[in-house]
Parts: sequence; structure tokens; C-alpha cells
Amino acid sequence: MGRKFFEHPNGIKVISCSACSTELSNKKEIISTRFTGATGRAYLFNKVLNIYSTEIQDRVMLTGRHLVRDVHCQNCKIKLGWLYEHAIEETQRYKEGKIILEKALIKEEDGIADPLKEDEN
Repeated sequence: MGRKFFEHPNGIKVISCSACSTELSNKKEIISTRFTGATGRAYLFNKVLNIYSTEIQDRVMLTGRHLVRDVHCQNCKIKLGWLYEHAIEETQRYKEGKIILEKALIKEEDGIADPLKEDEN
């Protein structure tokens, strides 16, 4: 098996896998905190790193029918949420290409501040 390489999302606040602490995203990538997953509260992210996705599935959710892929931590393989591939309803199309991470499966940690930037979250 080859060597694993992980990307770092940068920033003062970093979102990590709660099981293995692999960095997944930056707090600035959160679009909304008002989603619900299988474990409760979930966050919609614009960009997430160090994950892999499964085959596409057709799911009927609270907001309608969507084509989604489950997303897993690249390091420990735990399921973290899902990726919206396609929304059937026009009003839900803003979710396409975005990722849901369930709050119970992630944690917020201190990241690394960029000394060249003034105001970074």
C-alpha cells in the first residue's frame, strides 16, 4: 500500500474528523449550520478535503429527492456525511457539489494562523 498524503485546509479554526483528527475543512467553508443528518445537527460545507465518496444514490430527504454520495474520512474510513450531486427540485440546486458533515462526527480545533493575513477565521 502506498503512502497517504493529506491536504491541510489552513486557518485559525479547522474542522477535523472526531475519530482520527484528520483535517477536513476550514470554518470559513461552512455555508449553513441548519441541516439535519442521521445523528442530528449537520453543516453544509463549500469545500472539504481528505475525504472519499461512494457510488451515487437516489435518496428522498426532508427537502426532496436528491442524488447523493456518502462521504468518508480518507484516513479512518468513518462515514461523515454526504455530497449532493444533483437536486431534482430547482429550489434545492444551490446544494449541488456541496458537502454535508454531521456535527457529531466532526470537531473544531485550533488551526494555524497565517501571519501574512490580518483577519482570518
